[in-house]
Amino acid sequence: MKNPFSISWLRTENRSFKGTGGVSQENRSLGFIPAFYDSQSHQALVSRFANGTPAPIHVLDGLPVEWVLRRDPSGRVTAVRGSVVAGFLYGGRFYTREEAARALRKAL
Repeated sequence: MKNPFSISWLRTENRSFKGTGGVSQENRSLGFIPAFYDSQSHQALVSRFANGTPAPIHVLDGLPVEWVLRRDPSGRVTAVRGSVVAGFLYGGRFYTREEAARALRKAL
């Protein structure tokens, strides 16, 4: 099985995709919504805070319990199963970070 998707991996992805359109701050104004896709359950879900409110960035705390592998002592999600990827919802479709970056390049 693939390594868990963790907070540190999320930070690494944010650094890697900065300036490409593959991060929330660069594509939000065009209607991209931070989301996660799980290839095990085939579900794409909007990123949410723990209380269920939609988050403007990728946040692990609002993901389904069955996706969660680890929490810190305060209960915050620190890792989810390796079948989860961060990306965006746009027009009812899930885009990986790479796909979102490519779509933005074409749009500009």
